[in-house]
Amino acid sequence: MRFSYASPARLADIPCLDAASLRAAILTQVAHGWRVLAFFGLPRALYAPGELALVAGNTAAAGLCCVMAHDRQQELWASRCLPLDRYASMSLECPQLQRFEREVHEAWGIVPEGHPWLKPVRYTTPAPGAERPGPAQCDHYRVEGSEVHEVAVGPVHAGIIEPGHFRFQCYGENVLNLEISLGFQHRGVEKMLAGGPHLRDAALMECVAGDTSVGHCTAYCVVLERLAGVSVPLRAQLLRRMGLEFERLANHTGDLGAIAGDTGFLPTSSWNGRIRGDFLNMTAEICGNRFGRGLVCPGGVSRDLDPAACRGLLDRLRAGWRDVRGAVDVMFASPSVLDRLTGTGCVSLRTAEVFGMVGVAARACGLPRDARRHAPLSRLPLEDTDIRTAQGGDVLGRATVRRLEVADSVRLVEADLQHLARLGEEEKLNGSESDAALWRAPMPGALPGGMLAVAQVEGWRGELCHVAVTDAEGRFGVYKIYDPSWHNWSGLEMALRGEQISDFPLCNKSFNLSYCGHDL
Repeated sequence: MRFSYASPARLADIPCLDAASLRAAILTQVAHGWRVLAFFGLPRALYAPGELALVAGNTAAAGLCCVMAHDRQQELWASRCLPLDRYASMSLECPQLQRFEREVHEAWGIVPEGHPWLKPVRYTTPAPGAERPGPAQCDHYRVEGSEVHEVAVGPVHAGIIEPGHFRFQCYGENVLNLEISLGFQHRGVEKMLAGGPHLRDAALMECVAGDTSVGHCTAYCVVLERLAGVSVPLRAQLLRRMGLEFERLANHTGDLGAIAGDTGFLPTSSWNGRIRGDFLNMTAEICGNRFGRGLVCPGGVSRDLDPAACRGLLDRLRAGWRDVRGAVDVMFASPSVLDRLTGTGCVSLRTAEVFGMVGVAARACGLPRDARRHAPLSRLPLEDTDIRTAQGGDVLGRATVRRLEVADSVRLVEADLQHLARLGEEEKLNGSESDAALWRAPMPGALPGGMLAVAQVEGWRGELCHVAVTDAEGRFGVYKIYDPSWHNWSGLEMALRGEQISDFPLCNKSFNLSYCGHDL
C-alpha cells in the first residue's frame, strides 16, 4: 500500500500477505528504488479476528510489518504478513534488511531461514529456560592463519565514552575485518512506550540519545500530531527547526574539532570545543536547556521568543559563525590535515546504497539522502540550499559535508530568527501579543485506533525514523525508533576493511555514531 509520508495509514488498509508474497513484494520495491525504513514484529493483538482465522491453530506471537520510502516520490509503502514462526530471509538479496531481521528474531523469536549470520543486535536470545547472556557474549567472526591476530577493544574505553565492543581481525597492521558488538546501553525504551502515549514519553524521547534530544522528541511529537490530525502553528514550526539546526551546529562543530584532534591539529580541536559550547548556550537561550530539553511538546513548543530575544540571538549566532568558520578554514588549509583525511576510511556509493546508510555518512559517499528534502516537516523554505554531498566516502568527505552543513544551518537559523522577529513586530503593530495559541496547538485526548504513522526527521547524524501502530483503543501497540546509527554502524565496519588499525580512532570519530541511539 502506498501513502503520503505526512499522513497516517489505516492498518486495515495495509495488505496482509503470506510470508512468501511479502518477501517478493519487498524485494520488488527495493529493485525499483525504495529503501527500508522499518521492519518489525507486529503483535498478534493488532490483527483483526478475521485475519487470525486464516491461521487457526498457529500460536505465533507476531507477524511482520515493513515500511519503505521512495525519496524522490515522497511516498511511503507498507505491507505486512500474518503471525508466523519462520520465513525465508531476505538479507542476501537485500543487505539493508540484515540488521532488521536479526532484531525481529531477538524480540519475537521469528526465524529468518537462510540468514547469513544471525548474530545478536543487542543481546543474545537465550535457550528455553536459560538465563539470557549479556551483550557480546556470543560467537565472533575469526580469520584463521598463522600470522593473523585479533585485537579486542572495549566495551570499557578510556575517557568518558559509551560502551561498545570492537573486534579486529588483522594481518600485521591491516584490518581484514571489524566486528562491532553493541547492546551495553540497552534500556528497554520501546517497551516503556508500549501502551502509550504517556505523560512521561516526551521526556523519555529526549533521553533516547542525549545529543539528539530535539531530534527524537520532534519525531515523537510529529507521530502524535499525524495520528491526531493536528496542524502545528507557524511559530512552533520555526522554533522547532531552530532547535534542530542549533543541535546540528553544536554537534558538527564538536565533530570537526574532534576530527582535527585525532589528526593532531590542536588549534581547531581547542577552538571548536569552546565554540560548540557557544551554540549549546544559544539553545539554552530558547528553552533554558543547553541540549534543547523541554523545547518541543505535542502540538508545538513550550517556549516562545520575542523580537528582542530574536535580535540578541541573531547577534550571537553571527559571532559564533565567524568563530567556527575561522577555526574550520584553518583546519582545511593545513596540508598535513588534508593528507591524513584523504583516502582514509573509504565507503563506496554502492556500499552506502546496499546497506541503506543515511545522514552525513551517506552524503559523504555521494548519496543525496536528506529528510529535510524528501520528507519536510513543514512548508517553510530551505533557503535554496542543495543537499550537501561529497565524493569518495572518506574521512575528508565526512568532514567536508559537516563543514558545508554548518554554513547552511547558520543561514537557515538566521532567516528563521528574522522571520520570527517580524511576526512579533506585526503582532505589536496590530495591538496583540503572542499567546500560547500561536505556538502550541491543542491535542485531542485520545488517538484513533488501528492506525500506522511514520515520522522522518533529519537529525544532525541523519534521518531519525519513528513508527507508531495504535491498537483498537488508540494506544501504542508498537512504537519503533530507528536512530541513524542503526543504519550506519555497518558502514563503519566496511570503512575499516583494508585500513590500518591505527586509522580506527579517526574513522570512528568521523562517523561519530550513537551507542545508546542503537541500544534501545
